[in-house]
Amino acid sequence: MQFSSRLALAVHSLLAIEYFGGQKKITADFIASSAGVNPVIIRNVLSQLKAAGLVEIAAGVGGTKLKRPIEAITLLDVFGAVEADEDLFHLHEKPNPNCPIGKNIHRVLNGKLKKIQDAAKNEMKKITLDEMLEADFPDSSNERSD
Repeated sequence: MQFSSRLALAVHSLLAIEYFGGQKKITADFIASSAGVNPVIIRNVLSQLKAAGLVEIAAGVGGTKLKRPIEAITLLDVFGAVEADEDLFHLHEKPNPNCPIGKNIHRVLNGKLKKIQDAAKNEMKKITLDEMLEADFPDSSNERSD
């Protein structure tokens, strides 16, 4: 199973906004060049982040800024902002009701997958973006203050 890249692109965008925000105007084009994707994709992600209250976007000369302190943004906040369907798992819709596996598979899987999903979301809730920036980009505090 593969999840969409929206979460990764949203985190990339938010970290870039925080990291480079004091140094230059942060635009979708700038973030797209860092992420290696088309700027339209980043514009869509930024629009979702804006709708969720995580960023503010000033068209034209303003650029993009975080609307909340980075330490107040969790991975779950970002996930909820960019994933239209917050279910991590999806079951096939029409298993064969005449098959002993087919007629029971949803009942068997639903509880187990919900438990895994709840655990994943609980872990996402514990991770803030500032922790990611400081731990995984150790030179970030030095470069941001320049």
